[in-house]
Amino acid sequence: DSYQAQVHAIAEMVLTLENNADRRRLPVGIGHPGTISPATGLIKNANSVCLNGRPMKQDLEKALQRQLRMANDADCLAVSEAHDGAAAGARSVFAVILGTGVGGGLVVDGKLHHGPNAIAGEWGHNPLPWPRMDWDEIPGPEHWDGQNGSIEAWLSGPGISAAHHRDHGKKMSSQQILAASQAGEAAAERSLQRYEHRLARALASLINVLDPEVVVLAGGLSNIQRLYENVPALWSQWIFSDQVCTRLVQARHGDSSGVRGAAWLWPTDAR
Repeated sequence: DSYQAQVHAIAEMVLTLENNADRRRLPVGIGHPGTISPATGLIKNANSVCLNGRPMKQDLEKALQRQLRMANDADCLAVSEAHDGAAAGARSVFAVILGTGVGGGLVVDGKLHHGPNAIAGEWGHNPLPWPRMDWDEIPGPEHWDGQNGSIEAWLSGPGISAAHHRDHGKKMSSQQILAASQAGEAAAERSLQRYEHRLARALASLINVLDPEVVVLAGGLSNIQRLYENVPALWSQWIFSDQVCTRLVQARHGDSSGVRGAAWLWPTDAR
């Protein structure tokens, strides 16, 4: 909850790493929630809301006395997986974080796409498409961004937990829901099936717009292995094509992928 404490912690971490590297002055890449506004230079759209409206890049550059490169954490994931990860060699890659939030990043021909508003990939703040009345998806849960029924409110870790509680009256984490489903609990299995259905719809709308070669999943919920078979088996009913060639894969570098992508913000000769 403390902006200044985060700036201090990051600066101290960099200095500690440099001390362990024989005090070499290293280039620094940072993946962060939200993005830097092209209009103001301040952080916007971060679910770590204490960062919003803050000059984080400027403050860290002052603390570390050097130029930094920073990008949204999902953008960093996309760079990592497109460069030498699960989507290496693909011309168009959309990378998805399914965790505390739902973020995304787009790489085309090896280059990260930001967009003029620096919001490329923010699919989690669109409404869940093709909502089902029988699953009570309209208007949908209110999200921290003030909207109802956004993809992030349904597909994040807290989102699946909240949906399970609304549907079945039981508070469980996403990990507990998965474990209960594997143990044969019918309510947990229904919650997972609805999650897969919602993820398939959300990705189908994305594929209809971008038509990427590969969609990469990362974040805690990406470890649910059944997603990689069940979601593509569902999504074709909403994708506007006679055949779907897009591949759905798990991030090769796991939880480290975003950090690796932040390092890739610098060219090899700088490192």
